[in-house]
Amino acid sequence: MAVCFSSPVKPTTYFTVKTQTKPKKSIFRCQCSVTTTTAAEPQPLYTSVRTFAPATVANLGPGFDFLGCAVDGIGDYVSLRLDPSVHPGEIFISDIDGTSKLSKNPLWNCAGIAAIAAMKMLGVRSVGLSLSLEKGLPLGSGLGSSAASAAAACVAVNEMFGGKLKPDELVLAGLESEAKVSGYHADNIAPAIMGGFVLIRSYDPLELMRLEFPKNKELFFVLVSPEFEAPTKKMRAALPAEVGMPHHVWNCSQAGALVASLLQGDLVGLGRALSSDKIVEPKRAPLIPGMEAVKKAAIQAGAFGCTISGAGPTAVAVIDNEERGRVIGERMAEAFWREGNLKAAVTVKRLDRVGARLVSSIPR
Repeated sequence: MAVCFSSPVKPTTYFTVKTQTKPKKSIFRCQCSVTTTTAAEPQPLYTSVRTFAPATVANLGPGFDFLGCAVDGIGDYVSLRLDPSVHPGEIFISDIDGTSKLSKNPLWNCAGIAAIAAMKMLGVRSVGLSLSLEKGLPLGSGLGSSAASAAAACVAVNEMFGGKLKPDELVLAGLESEAKVSGYHADNIAPAIMGGFVLIRSYDPLELMRLEFPKNKELFFVLVSPEFEAPTKKMRAALPAEVGMPHHVWNCSQAGALVASLLQGDLVGLGRALSSDKIVEPKRAPLIPGMEAVKKAAIQAGAFGCTISGAGPTAVAVIDNEERGRVIGERMAEAFWREGNLKAAVTVKRLDRVGARLVSSIPR
């Protein structure tokens, strides 16, 4: 299947901050296109590779579009192999396991788009590649499903050709995919690739800051996913066009407190900040049946904090003990059923400190 590499990304406007003076038209204006970064075409080191990329929790309450983290143990796999039957310089998607809703056309598939972008960056023109995607994350779950597929795909291409692309370049490749399927935001794709907590300092140019949570501290995410789909585009459409200055100041202070708390390993402080969004969560929670009751149940059961994971519908709470996390998750699932008439799956996972990685390979 023929593949076109060019895909300019249009600037994206989110919301304005309303003050006594005329409000600005936008906070972020993002524009970037992937370009070739290697001088000479690299040769493949493997005949096939297999990669994994973790789930992610974006926003973390007050950090809308600029904070996110990776979650260990759940995510997507990509298998990539040299395929002489595929036209040189092109990607062919052979299989997609775990869902029947995704297109195998690489121009319309998040893994395909990211793989194409990575191939262009590397200047791959002489070999064709076949890609197989294994979805471990449900679509529209709020756990970075599209980002996990994109991250696993661009990392697979990079590993196939010797790992020449840096993490920020891989994030740009993944952003090509995110821009087409859910919007130009890096709070899922950056932690999916880099692991841990990531702060997006700037989109134009892209500037990423990895935030180190203390290694001697335990952090568990209680993820409660109801049987309800919350498409990212729909949930973004619910956001306010204007934000009052008091709420702007409040959210900025909470985002700062969240960053300070995670750097210090202060889970109580992190949880308080996580729960304190006054801009995005209040608009999205009513669209997810039972969400407000779920958050209340999590706090009452002992969680340090609770919010919506990404665009939802998954609710995420934080705690320092796995066993306590399971009890909290049960209370949250009960609230989803009682108040929202929704069945919900409970998962308790640690922070993923690694990000997308090579799982296996076969030398050429």
